[in-house]
Amino acid sequence: MKIGKIISVEFDKFRIKLFHTTKTSTVSLEGQVYYFGNIGSYLKTQNPSGDTIICEVIAVLDHNTESKLYSTYNLDSSRELVIKPIGTLTKSDFNMGIGIFPSIYSDVNIVTINDIKAILSSSHSDEDDTPKIHQEIEIGLSKNMINYKINLNINKFFNIHTAILGNSGSGKSNTIAHILQEVFRKKENYAQGAKTILFDVNGEYARAFDDSIFENITTRFYKPNTVLAPYVKFHLPYYLMNLDEWLGFLLASDRTQKPFWDKVLQECFKFYKIFNSDADAAKEEFVNYFKWKFRNILANVVSQVDSDTAKITAAKGIIIKCKEINAEYKYEELTEFLEELDSHCNISFGNNHNDLIDYLSKIEVEEDKAINTNSLRLKAGEYFDHKFLKTAVDIVLLDEEAKGNSRIREFTSTMLSRLDYFITNPDCDFMRFNDIKYDNTSDYLQKVFGIGENNESQLVVVDSSEVGNDALELMTGVISRMIFDNRKFKIGEERRNNPVHLILDEAHRYIKKDVDYLLKENVFERIAREGRKFSLYLIISSQRPSELSPTVLSQCGNYIIHRIQNEVDMRFIYSVLPFFSDDYTIKIKQQVPGEALVFGNCVPMPLHIRINEASPAPNSENCNISEAWFKDNIL
Repeated sequence: MKIGKIISVEFDKFRIKLFHTTKTSTVSLEGQVYYFGNIGSYLKTQNPSGDTIICEVIAVLDHNTESKLYSTYNLDSSRELVIKPIGTLTKSDFNMGIGIFPSIYSDVNIVTINDIKAILSSSHSDEDDTPKIHQEIEIGLSKNMINYKINLNINKFFNIHTAILGNSGSGKSNTIAHILQEVFRKKENYAQGAKTILFDVNGEYARAFDDSIFENITTRFYKPNTVLAPYVKFHLPYYLMNLDEWLGFLLASDRTQKPFWDKVLQECFKFYKIFNSDADAAKEEFVNYFKWKFRNILANVVSQVDSDTAKITAAKGIIIKCKEINAEYKYEELTEFLEELDSHCNISFGNNHNDLIDYLSKIEVEEDKAINTNSLRLKAGEYFDHKFLKTAVDIVLLDEEAKGNSRIREFTSTMLSRLDYFITNPDCDFMRFNDIKYDNTSDYLQKVFGIGENNESQLVVVDSSEVGNDALELMTGVISRMIFDNRKFKIGEERRNNPVHLILDEAHRYIKKDVDYLLKENVFERIAREGRKFSLYLIISSQRPSELSPTVLSQCGNYIIHRIQNEVDMRFIYSVLPFFSDDYTIKIKQQVPGEALVFGNCVPMPLHIRINEASPAPNSENCNISEAWFKDNIL
């Protein structure tokens, strides 16, 4: 149906003069009511090539003039519309932007349901032979076409990274819950190949994904330091952390303290291997190794210092430290050995008369056995017992001081304070949990997240609401790194089997902009750049996009933007998002909770949508203050 003609053509907008017979802003065609004269409604025109140009109304004017300038074309109405071109609909598909502009006095028509179907269907591949029920999910109702249901193409939404942005309370949690519920509630040939891991920073999603609402989908709910239903106690084994992750958690410097901590881990592993053998053999091997180690440490001291007074003073300090170490194990043989060492540290008139040197050369140890123990090396992901860490630190400190590094304790003080935090603080219980041991990273991913040959548990929710910022960054970073490493080893067609989606709630807390990450290099930036090649995808949710890493946000191909009113955040979105024009800013600011602007690979053109409510909804409602305060007075 024609409603008017174009009277002005500019690069980014057209001006329409309505027919005088177009007296209202609504029309009924084939039983469907169309609202064509409202802000945000769609209209169409044609260019000289016969292609249809889809436009959106951005202004409604009434000049109230008596001029008959346009009377030849029946354009003597005072009403005008300003429309913005969105894209071009050809016989084969729809594309954003226009190449050939319409002519002056081109007819303007209403965009019908069939036009919208043609536009939205262009997002589906003609080669896709997947049943339609598995191609789409319903996300909500169009705000441009009243009561028109909008579906998202599953493949184009989930095969690239996605950003869901908006202020607190704008509807992000509802959007995530609804999208996943739509996927997992499909009855026919349910999504058994899915693997979604949701980092639930605010503890909102357990209610939305109760086991009872999914017929064929298995869910797992984890939470550190708790066993309350429906959660299972979550643990992140410390021994699966790599060296760089340890350095990040301990706030250690990469250059100077990395070798030190590497030595600590190696010593800790040796002690674990010693004590993991037969009890009697372990005691013998431990004593032999300690004698050999202390002998070498003292030999280094003797060789480093010139005067006997300085030698003996340093040696006695080391022996005292060794006695403190042995006090934890209370091995009689070591006690006697250290007392004998101490007895050879006498000095008379500044001279030891080589008594200590001679004794060191006579100490009897099983050299080959000690060297064999010393050659034990900790491999990535191999288990060791954290209870030996303090002993290992003391040994390495003594060794470094014996080599002349007299300021080693000063240089490592911060790192060792963080080690005490790890060993003693309840916040780290989920890392120290040793009741279940895993052979390696693959074993851990299989048993905890169901990632492996048998793809178990399509949805895994990790509630980190009670975890501090440091532990949160460590938890999300280490788990994501392990999954990324696991995917990288896949080759050929395996890379496309069992894709993994990581949903990162409140992502600005651990995918930060222009700051030093706890784990040095943020793994999410690497996943954003390379994850698609290995079928590992991010869905990031944040209320502060300006604090997010631009690297991650710019790699997203789909955007669902709820209400944002902060100017800093709006400028940041404007700078990194494609197809963004000034009128989007107004839409985003004026949206009510539950509404969102959706654009990217998943839709052929930007769509203003009222997102359907999740059922059950996540636990993210605002508190009703008056009800909470005065509930005892309500009759």
